[in-house]
Amino acid sequence: MRRATGWHYWSRKTARAVNPVRMCNWSRGGRCRCCQDVGAGGLRVPSEASAGAGPGGPVGGQGLAHHRAEPLPGRLQHPGLFETLPGRVQCEMLLKATEQCFNTLERAEMLLLLLRRFPETVVQHGVGLGETLLEAESIEDQESPVNCFRKLFVCDVLPLIINNPDVRLPANLLYKYLNKAAEFYINYVTRSAQAESQYQGTQDTSDLVSPSKRSSQKYVIEGLTEKSSQITDPWERVFKILSVVGVRCEWQMDMARRSFGDTLLKMKDVCRYIGNYDNEANAKYKTQVVYSTMLVFFKNAFQYVSSIQPSLFQGPNTPNQVPLVLLEDVSNVYGDTDIERSKHVHKKRKLAEGREKTMSSDDEDPSGKGKRPIMINAADLSNSIEVQESFRLARESWELLHSMELLDKEFTRICVSWKTDTWLWLRIFLTDMIIYQGQYKKAIVSLHHLAALQGSQPQQQIMGQGSLENQRALIQLATCHFALGEYRLTCEKVLDLMCYAVLPILDVPKPQEEQPTVKSKHRKASELKLWPCTSKAIMPYCLRLLLACFKLRAFTDNRDDMALGHVIVLLQHEWPRGENLFLKAMNKICQQGNFQYENFFNYVTNIDMLEEFSYLRTQEGGKIHLELLPNQGMLIKTSSPPLGLLQQEFIPVLQPSMQTADRHHTVTRGITKGVKEDFRLAMERQVSRCGENLMMVLHRFCINEKILLLQTLT
Repeated sequence: MRRATGWHYWSRKTARAVNPVRMCNWSRGGRCRCCQDVGAGGLRVPSEASAGAGPGGPVGGQGLAHHRAEPLPGRLQHPGLFETLPGRVQCEMLLKATEQCFNTLERAEMLLLLLRRFPETVVQHGVGLGETLLEAESIEDQESPVNCFRKLFVCDVLPLIINNPDVRLPANLLYKYLNKAAEFYINYVTRSAQAESQYQGTQDTSDLVSPSKRSSQKYVIEGLTEKSSQITDPWERVFKILSVVGVRCEWQMDMARRSFGDTLLKMKDVCRYIGNYDNEANAKYKTQVVYSTMLVFFKNAFQYVSSIQPSLFQGPNTPNQVPLVLLEDVSNVYGDTDIERSKHVHKKRKLAEGREKTMSSDDEDPSGKGKRPIMINAADLSNSIEVQESFRLARESWELLHSMELLDKEFTRICVSWKTDTWLWLRIFLTDMIIYQGQYKKAIVSLHHLAALQGSQPQQQIMGQGSLENQRALIQLATCHFALGEYRLTCEKVLDLMCYAVLPILDVPKPQEEQPTVKSKHRKASELKLWPCTSKAIMPYCLRLLLACFKLRAFTDNRDDMALGHVIVLLQHEWPRGENLFLKAMNKICQQGNFQYENFFNYVTNIDMLEEFSYLRTQEGGKIHLELLPNQGMLIKTSSPPLGLLQQEFIPVLQPSMQTADRHHTVTRGITKGVKEDFRLAMERQVSRCGENLMMVLHRFCINEKILLLQTLT
């Protein structure tokens, strides 16, 4: 028989002086049968150790493992016996039982029972218990701060210590405990849902690194029960700990509850005078600013990322919420190009680099100068105002933490110790913040870092999540290269992204019906938009981006028929929004007197465009020489066009384009007035294709002509 410990030692030895009890049959299994039922003469301590929060002030404790898993006490034959003992005897019994516990978790449970029942013992045993748990965490070499030892310390022991006015702790020890608590709660909140699926009777704590995985099952910390692993209001808890530590360390703070915005303003105010204090006060207020601002930063950065990509934390089946990605707004791509005509690529790149230097901060600019509007479709995000506010607070907190060398150094030290560079969710926020600041070269580096983090994820990712991350990275790389004037790289990333497009796109967007948007008051610099990260939304954005790249080359003074032809193909998207730009292209062709684009009949199916090109061949249209057929002799077959990389099974569910009604529309202007027979036949055959799904045609254009498109921008 194993040596009886804990309760069993106490019931066999110490309690015998009060009332003989039956020995616990410990040899029958790892779990104590006395926890379920103490036999005749059994004696158990009342319910202080039962699961749930115990006393501990505003940051009360939570449940324990093993004995706390089945609430203490069990059924008592003499339920009032222990209560009749003097308090001193009860305390001695519990201490004696604790001395016989050689397992760290069991010992922690016994001491916690003692501390809760006899708060005066917190002075003698509280800090020792906390240090024991932190030491055990180090000895066990826990890879994640979300482990049983840290959980017991942060949620159960620490509240008893810091809320007991008789426990005198030096400031550096309070800061150490605050650091441990903040690290635990932030990692707990931002854990990915995949870690929650690890518990199937056994767990692997290495899988708890935050935030790396996704699922939707209950989260269980190894060594604790499912109930003990659940923590309610973790953000509320960590801010309460911050408040208690601040009071103990005599920080400059108001006792009233402050909003995040008020806290940030207070920290900015403290920073203004931090240099006027002596070394001790300087260090004290530096710590206040760092931890207060840091918690505001992580809280709001998490709120932002969980809103734009909820599947990262809540699993892939998050209802009624599509992922969003922050992009440069290119909705004005169909506008006049007169301004852009004189702006050469090297000049645009130079302007973009200049913007990187000037748009790094707007903290001290209440007028909004330098701020970039972020537009959000109300239909895409119901809490758009709250998301924008979270983004603003997180961004301003980050900038405050890097505004002074002493703050930057301390914050960086904490981030290194917490290994925040491995947090995928945080890299997503930082990338968006850098794009917002207009620092596109840094954003490209950050996106490559993001790709490296994605590559290090385990293979058992949720289906589709990896594809989502790849799409996010590619489209943001494209928008950064575009802002830098690197149009060939923009085109390359867009065409790579087209391979991820999940076709069919079931409906053609209606440009006439613009969704209501939420945006900032000020319209300074280029605008940004949170765009749905789905094939249905991303593909139209990619087509706009391609059009923006080729438009600059097509309408320069130098002739470039290939770029102009690509523009005409792309202008079919969202027709007739690009009608004015198309007419500008027609004028350019008329000025040239001829035009060559042999891919015309492969990809141009817009009936209005076909009519205009037919008219150009007539006497009235100027008898423009058009070379639109390969080798001027090959006619387009009327059979179904090649599908490229599109999957055949998508075809039956495709809906016809909006031009279906014009399927039998006949091109009459000039077809019978002297044009060559091959051109007339090709044009008539082309009219029969006007009912094809336009998104499929344009997707095929991007896939099949990838090399040609890239060569045009070389």
